[in-house]
Amino acid sequence: MLYYVDCHAAPNGCGSKEKPFARIQEAANVAMAGDEILVAPGVYREDVSPVNAGTQTKPIVYRSMERRGAVITGADPVSNWEHVAGDVWKAVIPNAAFGKYNPYKTIVWGDWLDQSVVSHTGEVFLNGKSLYEKQSLEEVMDPQPYEASWDVEFTKHTWYTCQDETEDATLIYANFQGKNPNEECVEINMRPHCFYPEMEHVDYIHLIGFTVTKAATQWAPPTAHQEGMIGPHWSKGWLIEDCEVSHSKCSGISLGKYKQQHNDNKWSHEKYKDGAQTQRDCSFIAQIDGWSKETIGSHVVRNCEIHDCGQTGIVGNLGCVFSVVENCHIHHINNKRNLAGAEIGGIKFHAAIDVVIRNCHFHHCTRGIWLDWQTQGTRVTGSLFHDNCMARDYLLKKENKPGLGLGEDIFIEIAHGPCLVDNNVFLSERCAKIPTQGLAFVHNLFYGAITAVGRGVKNGSVKYDSTRYTPIHMPHRTEITGVMSILHGDTRFYNNVFVQPQVRQGLIDICEDDHEWDDENLIAGTLEYNGYMKEAEWRSYFEGYCGEGDAAGRDKYYMPLPVWTGGNVFFNGAKPCDIEENFTEDTEHTVHVELKEENGVYTVETDLMEYLPAAGLITSDTLGMAFEPEERFENPDGSDIIFDVDMNGKTRKDRIVAGPFA
Repeated sequence: MLYYVDCHAAPNGCGSKEKPFARIQEAANVAMAGDEILVAPGVYREDVSPVNAGTQTKPIVYRSMERRGAVITGADPVSNWEHVAGDVWKAVIPNAAFGKYNPYKTIVWGDWLDQSVVSHTGEVFLNGKSLYEKQSLEEVMDPQPYEASWDVEFTKHTWYTCQDETEDATLIYANFQGKNPNEECVEINMRPHCFYPEMEHVDYIHLIGFTVTKAATQWAPPTAHQEGMIGPHWSKGWLIEDCEVSHSKCSGISLGKYKQQHNDNKWSHEKYKDGAQTQRDCSFIAQIDGWSKETIGSHVVRNCEIHDCGQTGIVGNLGCVFSVVENCHIHHINNKRNLAGAEIGGIKFHAAIDVVIRNCHFHHCTRGIWLDWQTQGTRVTGSLFHDNCMARDYLLKKENKPGLGLGEDIFIEIAHGPCLVDNNVFLSERCAKIPTQGLAFVHNLFYGAITAVGRGVKNGSVKYDSTRYTPIHMPHRTEITGVMSILHGDTRFYNNVFVQPQVRQGLIDICEDDHEWDDENLIAGTLEYNGYMKEAEWRSYFEGYCGEGDAAGRDKYYMPLPVWTGGNVFFNGAKPCDIEENFTEDTEHTVHVELKEENGVYTVETDLMEYLPAAGLITSDTLGMAFEPEERFENPDGSDIIFDVDMNGKTRKDRIVAGPFA
């Protein structure tokens, strides 16, 4: 059945073409499996909660009749501003206007958030751009530039909120830098989501062609109920397609975790158990609660543009399993730097079991992709990464150096794999941060460094052992088969191109530390794996007796695992590791790599193809299996991967060369 929605329609419509509903929620209340909801262009200021589930063959489809013409927003306009002094104005909003949720009473809070600066889930927007919250009215009256932001010039646009207990009202003071807010488009976000079911297991929903923006979302760590502006809320089989998703306070799309009773932000609530322990508990509790391939995940996010969100473009722990993110443009995430913590990135996934991220574009994010814990059967392929780092000018001042890293294109942390990264272009100064194992890098272009190899697997205790033990799963399933620490190694590099870029002196100056979390390497190549063993040497340690009496030889079970290489090419001073095999280190030619953009189209201009030697064909058989899960590098359906197609879909047939281009 077709239902029609038009925000310009008269109230009390029946959902017919002649008498459409005025609100999307009216259609959501009655739509059943197989129904389609057609939404006319316009602005829908509501928090849509789908009520009924579809089925795999009969999903419930919500479709914008005009591509991105139907706008679901969590914000409302404010036009009753009173002038205070100078550029500062005040708005008074009765608390009754917020209903059950007041973003200006709700603090951004949760595990792994830097809570040194208080921030509300509310935001103030001037002509679609969010202002910077301050802690006092004085800071709004006399705003100072905030250098951590990517947009320092705009940071003097500030706001502050407090409560008028006598009038039961929210007061918002804002500095509009000379503009009259009653003559501009000024909005404040009011609702915690835009399209998010209140109940769990509302399966097989399609959201197609909408603009979704400006929700007062909460911080979404893996140990909490992870909410986004859009999200399936612990369901299966959602499709989010061709949507523009922007300006979420925290996360744009959540494919993540449900609220676990007595284990929601437990680290922050109780403080007795470390976050790593409560996070490990999350997976076991979820399994008890019915988390499985049959009930959760298998979502698709396709052809979406996701930008200007405070924490992540897409977030998800456990609920992201068996999902696909493809042809998405994810950019300008965490650029305001009003939020800081360990859960930030264009995509931040935990337990990305059999997740495929392909043909995407990540840029101007603090981090492009962060894959954390239980990255098993995961593949990142055919994607372009660049300018993923902290704000450039801010970063070059050593006193401003952030404690949680400098940012990179891809960060894979403390997982056992298999995780396959192939046919990508990495152009940020720090391409990959990989304190993990069970990896395969195939046919990538690295125009920057790999860092943090052999590090970052303990949890910071000085006096006691704080090893983080992470779960291992049945191949292509969620069921947990055990937990283990990270031994490091178990990594493969085949047919990659490494090019050393010119590194800014300021970045060199601040990358002087050598600590548990990051060695801050800026040299391109595989040299981070110097000192690791080849397979034959590693196997030699296990020859002979390995019984109970072999206590002196137990170290071999905890030493780093072997590393495999072949067909890699190194230019402009990029360095191979000391066990590199069948490689080319070109010291004769200086190659050129440049990213160009014209009318929104990005191209990589390079002459390195002129100097690439022939290479061999790589397959799943070449890569073998990740050590701990004993799972091959293969497709989610168990079939082999043959790397005979490049990132642009061209076949490698006549002559195979290293890198992502045939």
